[in-house]
Amino acid sequence: MTITPDIVSAHADSYLVLQGNVVAHRDVEAVAELTGAKRIDRLSPSLFKLLNAKPHAELQALCKDLSLDFGFVPVALKLSYFKLVAMDMDSTLINIESLDEVADCLGLKQKIAAITEQSMNGAVDFTESLVQRVSLLKGLNADALERVYEDRVELNPGAEKLIETLKAQGIKTILVSGGFTFFTERLKQRLGLDFAFANELEIVNGKLTGAMIGGILDPAAKAAKIREVSEALGIAQPGRVIAIGDGANDRQMFDAVGTAIGYRPKAVLRPHARYCLDFVGLDAVANLFS
Repeated sequence: MTITPDIVSAHADSYLVLQGNVVAHRDVEAVAELTGAKRIDRLSPSLFKLLNAKPHAELQALCKDLSLDFGFVPVALKLSYFKLVAMDMDSTLINIESLDEVADCLGLKQKIAAITEQSMNGAVDFTESLVQRVSLLKGLNADALERVYEDRVELNPGAEKLIETLKAQGIKTILVSGGFTFFTERLKQRLGLDFAFANELEIVNGKLTGAMIGGILDPAAKAAKIREVSEALGIAQPGRVIAIGDGANDRQMFDAVGTAIGYRPKAVLRPHARYCLDFVGLDAVANLFS
């Protein structure tokens, strides 16, 4: 996890949270020595809190070498403070870019994946690239969508545990994606999410037309949906909302919430994330505020 210097200075009374898949105590001690931490609390074999740790210019490089995610979290900030968690779908909640996998059914995965990568890195306009990619799917049998969902969609590590934890805390969940309702609606039902929004593919006579129905859920619309749901739930403070994403099209929704978390984020998104998860699973989101 990374955290920007201005946020660090704004929360001097913070824990330094360390998480990893395999954490050696000597590695935690190395971080404690670097940051001048006064105490190490071991919450689990993969989760540690360092008290009175201070930011250090070499902290990010050290944690990267040790395969540790880190973040300074205000002592008073607990998971129960949050009321809503918004998640991107492709490469965040699930392991794939669903459009690329659908394109594979036409032998076009390489071509479309290249455009997807440019879009996620902010090199091309999201809406233009989406329209271009969807147009290439014209004529595909709609049952290919079901095959992709059944055979290729997997939840990213820790996803189910995170959602179970959020439900136990009474925190609402929203899946907001530049992908497609075919996938978001199935994931909503499967995981018991409260809300789901995405783009709808047009299907006529059992085939994709290469077009979409209704407006496009672009980066601005993703942020607007979060604000819309927040208002409907009576959440007046953006600070009570968490957003999780990975690509350039998540930037505006990150800017619309109080806590933005990048999951294996692209370089273009990192400056907009308060925390970044590069090694651990999605359940680490809840661990941050334990």
